Amino acid sequence: MGADALSDVLRAVRLTGAVFFNLQVRDPWVAEAPSGKEYAPFVLPDAHHVIEYHVISKGTCWGGLLDAEPVRLEAGDIVVFPQGDPHVLSSEPGMRCPPDLTILSGAREKQLPLDFTLGGNAPGSAHIVCGFLGCDARPFNPLLTSLPRLLHLKAASMPESGWLASFIRAAVDESDNRRPGGESVLARLSELMFIEGVRRYVQSLPPEQSGWLAGLRDRHVGRALNLIHAKPSRAWTLDQLVKEVGLSRSSLVERFSHFVGQPPMQYLAEWAHADRRRHARRWRRQCRARWRRGRL
Repeated sequence: MGADALSDVLRAVRLTGAVFFNLQVRDPWVAEAPSGKEYAPFVLPDAHHVIEYHVISKGTCWGGLLDAEPVRLEAGDIVVFPQGDPHVLSSEPGMRCPPDLTILSGAREKQLPLDFTLGGNAPGSAHIVCGFLGCDARPFNPLLTSLPRLLHLKAASMPESGWLASFIRAAVDESDNRRPGGESVLARLSELMFIEGVRRYVQSLPPEQSGWLAGLRDRHVGRALNLIHAKPSRAWTLDQLVKEVGLSRSSLVERFSHFVGQPPMQYLAEWAHADRRRHARRWRRQCRARWRRGRL
């Protein structure tokens, strides 16, 4: 897999995250989340795009997009909504309730995570850690457009000794104990969880799948993407890419377009432009930070 290109794009999205909810529920219960654009001002106001995820640490429940069939979630599962779509979690499929954004009021001023209890008095119960990841999707981000609307990481596919399983235990421990620095630990864990989820998704793609992420697995397209991302400012020509990749001009254009959705030179132009804009924004942030330090 073209890990260099993927790492480059992951750096570009500037992931930031924190766990905000420590949710204890008892049957029957339902919790509905609006789109990421609606809750972003409450949880990550500086983020351009917000991804929500849920870790089922105890019990079982149902979760999914509002316009799709729900999936059963078991202890140890992680469900991610990369596009920030409205979604619902519940004790039984088909349950709905209006989202309540008032519970997020002042979330950034409170010690995290926020504890909530929900539901009735039936025997069934569950514990869910809910988190948010902020990222920069501007001006061109091929990763987010390639991800599904729902990403389900099943506990059954995670070895007990694997670090993703360890993430779940660490996230629950940090959420329960509120130790100093816990929010920063959870933020870094959240970023690693998302990256691992993306890698697992890439590995699960069928051979006939197209898209940017599928292109990373292709020997020739992945090589071309790595070259472009390694040196986006280089004055690449199609002939230079062809020589490096080992395909004819027509074959590379056809193969690259099939996976990525556009010819390699067009992709290069968009990524190089986006890269320049990111460097300009970074320079402006550094200038503002130096100005603020000078004012102190």
